[in-house]
Amino acid sequence: MIVLTLGVALLFAAIHMFIGRMSGLHGAERSGWLSFSGGVAITYVFLHVLPGLTIHNEILAEGNEAVAFMADHIVYFLAMIGLITFYGLDRTVVISRQAQRAAGAADVPHNTVFWIHIGAFAIYNFLIGYLLLNREDHSLFALGLYAFAMGVHFLTGDYGMWDHHKHLYQSKVRWIVSAALLAGWSTGAMVELHDPTISIIFGFLAGGVIMNVIKEELPEDRESRFGPFALGAAFYTVIVLSEGLI
Repeated sequence: MIVLTLGVALLFAAIHMFIGRMSGLHGAERSGWLSFSGGVAITYVFLHVLPGLTIHNEILAEGNEAVAFMADHIVYFLAMIGLITFYGLDRTVVISRQAQRAAGAADVPHNTVFWIHIGAFAIYNFLIGYLLLNREDHSLFALGLYAFAMGVHFLTGDYGMWDHHKHLYQSKVRWIVSAALLAGWSTGAMVELHDPTISIIFGFLAGGVIMNVIKEELPEDRESRFGPFALGAAFYTVIVLSEGLI
């Protein structure tokens, strides 16, 4: 399994590295592939991330009297914190770009905002890489589902970062987020955390995943295409449901 998860980590890193060269995604009209990927990612949120919150909430609350007063909500609270954090980061980048344009500068965020944004996504990628080896379901089918869903999530998310940071994505961002992801995988191969800690990581990360999936596909200014989006959602749903037939 460690070799397979390394392969998945390298696949994710390749998406980060080559998104700028995927010319079919960068036309004047939003690519149907991005909308298809968004449909898959949204389905992943509803069929995996949200049910996973319930599982991890039970793990974290079990036998932990310190959080008994909020045992029914703790992982959901962490997910909310993750969602708010990444929403705040995205709004900060958008506002910074607007300020830069108003000042006659390039349409990229201020340097400080840039590093805060990329630092946060480096942590995000590190956690995703770590969970490749430390998920609750270690079956080959589950790994395949995770790899497919997170791969298309990175496809749409990296397109968003490429749009925010332009040439800086090619020169800096892709290297940082790829290295962070592989560092997360390496840490996961060497360090095994206790289940409650994994649940805390999953809760915060889930909120970030939900936010980043929704912000890339659903806003009107993304010019999403409903047909490919619905096809992606149906396609991934069929794959998930087929697990019970295997």
